[in-house]
Amino acid sequence: YGDLDLSILDELPPGRTPVLTYAITSDKRPRALNFLRRHAAEGRQSYIICPMIDWNPNFPVIDLESYYKDLRKAFPEKYEIRILHGKMKAAEKEQIMQEFQENKVQILLSTTVVEVGVNVPNATVMLIENAERFGMSQLHQLRGRVGRGSRRSYCFLILDGGSEIAEKRGQIMEASSDGFFIAEEDLK
Repeated sequence: YGDLDLSILDELPPGRTPVLTYAITSDKRPRALNFLRRHAAEGRQSYIICPMIDWNPNFPVIDLESYYKDLRKAFPEKYEIRILHGKMKAAEKEQIMQEFQENKVQILLSTTVVEVGVNVPNATVMLIENAERFGMSQLHQLRGRVGRGSRRSYCFLILDGGSEIAEKRGQIMEASSDGFFIAEEDLK
């Protein structure tokens, strides 16, 4: 491949603004969910990413099924919340994504299956639980699911790793939207 030209995409498409990213701890989760609720009331949509589908006592992280039950208690019934994960049949995943694209679903609670290839310009909030469990390049890809329209978008990284490394990674994600820089820092 040595004779191929190299293209570098280092700027946002016209009309898009950088996604504001905030690394927070779980004690701020209620505020983040309230923020998400306000966006839903304004007709916007949100993603919430969890690292696991089902509860596993060997890995004390937030899972989709438990989170869904908590969200149903916290959000009025008028908001449609759907779960999406890789163990679902392809037709079911496609149906849920179609409903999300048509704004029939306000909150998509998912694993990382939405990391690439999803374009919903009305989605303006990305909340990632246990963000310390993901690589920074993966967090950058997930963050890229919002900010695809003209409205200001937000990404909340809930970091509960409690380590210096997790905190530093959160600071890097807050400070930069440059995928090349983030990949280099991730490698370090």
